[in-house]
Amino acid sequence: MPELTAVPKAKPGDAVAVVSPSFAAPAFFPDLHEQAMTRLAAITGLVPVEFSSTRTVSTPHERARDLNSAFADPEIRAVCAVVGGEDQIRVIPHLDVAAIHNDPKPFVGYSDNTNVLHWLWANGVPGFYGGSTQVHLGPGPAVDDVHRTSLRAALLDGGRIEIVDPGESEDIGQPWESPRSLTEYGDREPTEPWRWAGPAVSVTGPTWGGCIEVLQWMLAAGRVDIDPADLDGAVLLIETSEELIPTREVGWILRSMGERGLLEPLSAVLAARPPTMDFERQPPRTERAALRAAQFETVVNEVERYNPHAVICGGVPFGHTRPQWIVPYGGLITVDGTAQRVWANYD
Repeated sequence: MPELTAVPKAKPGDAVAVVSPSFAAPAFFPDLHEQAMTRLAAITGLVPVEFSSTRTVSTPHERARDLNSAFADPEIRAVCAVVGGEDQIRVIPHLDVAAIHNDPKPFVGYSDNTNVLHWLWANGVPGFYGGSTQVHLGPGPAVDDVHRTSLRAALLDGGRIEIVDPGESEDIGQPWESPRSLTEYGDREPTEPWRWAGPAVSVTGPTWGGCIEVLQWMLAAGRVDIDPADLDGAVLLIETSEELIPTREVGWILRSMGERGLLEPLSAVLAARPPTMDFERQPPRTERAALRAAQFETVVNEVERYNPHAVICGGVPFGHTRPQWIVPYGGLITVDGTAQRVWANYD
């Protein structure tokens, strides 16, 4: 594991950068973005600061320039991504390592932001996986309690918090072009109990991972220059996106990671509750539950092939789901296979 530096928390009244390293969603859905900015300020007491590409479709170099400016500006004390996308891999070569070393600050994002989070981690700076102003702050009548709690913990408060099941979940919200997206949640359904596998022991380790499709891209592009020893005792975070990739593909990616030596050193694996529908594909509830169960079984089969000693927990809402927990990336998580509980350290 790279030696990670301590990252100071922001304080109310500080500036927080709001950036679009991938998809500039505010360019197309400005009302939702404005509501997200109002809620971000109200929840955290921070002052949102936008950059030139936050609301504008931009080149990878322009998006990198905004990230570099946010990391280098001493007035900016935290950085939040608006949303993910699928083009951030072209941003990474333009990022400035000196800026994050001179003034490390919390970065919050998920999905395509796996690119930035891994880049920070590889250069000694932890971040937080989860959080999308456009998805988890802007839509609906209010911000979910678990998201509010973990956002404040990541940016301001720190502390050790138990990650609990909020009891309900939605895969998709209201369409962003609809005025209903500002006042209504999507169709939510009760969650299933988290699934557990592996030994009944409690382990604590630093996290690494992200959206499994993005990890695959990064591995293919040679961006994951990692020695398996760097993951000794780590907790792997994995989750799948709204692309709804087949369960077998999840297994293929994990198998490739296993052949790379990235599964054997782990102490635990957290697999997020996977989305199982989108606006075009909406299987019946029983079929969606079966898809989630099948994905977890595939994760268990592939992880245990390379590492039968890892504690595995599935269903934790830290990925493409809402309500969503923001969890440490590089920070410590405890996965207790005996009590079947999960704790995260936000310091």
